[in-house]
Amino acid sequence: MSGATFRFPADRGAYIRNHTWMAAIAMGGAMAVLWAMVNPYVWTGAPAGLAAIALRGWYLASEELAVVWEISDGTLSGPGHRVPLNQIEMVRTMGSYVQVITKGGDKHLIRYQADPAATKAAIERAIR
Repeated sequence: MSGATFRFPADRGAYIRNHTWMAAIAMGGAMAVLWAMVNPYVWTGAPAGLAAIALRGWYLASEELAVVWEISDGTLSGPGHRVPLNQIEMVRTMGSYVQVITKGGDKHLIRYQADPAATKAAIERAIR
């Protein structure tokens, strides 16, 4: 597959889904902390957790959604990373992420993939 180019852009839908899950976890976590502190206003943890993750999502969206990983000329390249395909030991999915582990133990995340299984399969085909 030398010469073939594959691109893996971040997906807005996956980004929003991930942040929805993070908000739910943050809301529950904040409420649990307030409950453990015997705070009579446990309910305030829900809007606080939601606001924190919504602000994070809004603030980072333009940066995170601009990220594109690419396979070209025997290399997997992403923002600040270049991994020769022959150095990839393992590829696995984690939610909407694809984790690439090199033979040297370095780990790289290709985040917010619309179809992480397809991204993984494309990388594995390129390795062969």
